[in-house]
Amino acid sequence: MGMRCVGLALWVLVAALLAGVLADEFSVLRSPDSVVFRDGSWPIPGERIPDVAALSMGFSVEEDLSWPGLAVGDLFHRPRATVLVTVKGLDKLTLPNNGVSYPVENAVPFSLDSVANAIHTLFSEETPVVLQLATSEERVYMVGKANSVFEDLSVTLRQLRNRLFQDNSILASLPLNSLSRNNEVDLLFLSELQVLHDISSLLSRHKHLAKDHSPDLYSLELSGLEEIGKRYGEDSQQFKDASQILADSLQKFADEMYNLYGGNAMVEVVTVKTFDTPFVRKSRSILQTSQTNPGSPFNLGYPYNFNYAVVFNIIFWIMIVLTIAVIVISYSLWNMDPGYDSIIYRMTNQKIRMD
Repeated sequence: MGMRCVGLALWVLVAALLAGVLADEFSVLRSPDSVVFRDGSWPIPGERIPDVAALSMGFSVEEDLSWPGLAVGDLFHRPRATVLVTVKGLDKLTLPNNGVSYPVENAVPFSLDSVANAIHTLFSEETPVVLQLATSEERVYMVGKANSVFEDLSVTLRQLRNRLFQDNSILASLPLNSLSRNNEVDLLFLSELQVLHDISSLLSRHKHLAKDHSPDLYSLELSGLEEIGKRYGEDSQQFKDASQILADSLQKFADEMYNLYGGNAMVEVVTVKTFDTPFVRKSRSILQTSQTNPGSPFNLGYPYNFNYAVVFNIIFWIMIVLTIAVIVISYSLWNMDPGYDSIIYRMTNQKIRMD
């Protein structure tokens, strides 16, 4: 009986540890028919979430992703936009519509800089929208000419506070319940919801950006709910009301972005209780090329990027075609009859006969 109790206690401990590790969640709110997510509870590593976004947009990744949640889908029709919202301070968010959700293991900080660089490299001549926003850092990372539309987007804490007290802010239509307009923590949370509303409003006024052929990327990080949990506690009425307001606002934002792109947009939400390690973003533009490490003592080769296979095939087949052309031309010249094939000899013989 004692051994049985010990075994039951161990199973309970293991289940609690697994629940703690896989408490965070990766949810797909809206996705086009060309991107297929399978129903299942397969855990996704936190560091591979950018690879999921890249593969769903049709870009290649440096390391193969053996995650069964993402199917192949339609290779000839890729989504025109990917929206990834990261919510900090909550492991799971109850959303109105039934989407596909997967547990996240090893929740480490991530960024979509690699996807943004790929869009800028492949579609530099067009006008892609690449918007990366982290309100806690008071910084917006943007690439491309199309982002001039979002230059007036409120970013700093002062701008966000002033935006909330304008006439067309969300405070006029949003039920605050137990939240207060006079509290800085509540205003930070509401200002992030205002940013979501302003993004969809600006895009609705410039619909040509959603109808071009270049893919768009939106990466948004929301930390206002985490601050409310620290201030009032996760069992407080303020935290419960804020969670419900955030869930409704995210679903509304997902539906608006999905409709603006004509049903060809993918909206994803990552809820993270807390990251295992802090994330420090270098204060540089993502257009800046990374510097290689000079003078490596191990005499290692240069790492290949995802364009290596494409460039290799182009050069390889061009060399084969040129080699075959040189062989055919040389064979034809070697076996040419000067008196029959060459126009020089024929004209010379006619002139001799006439003389």
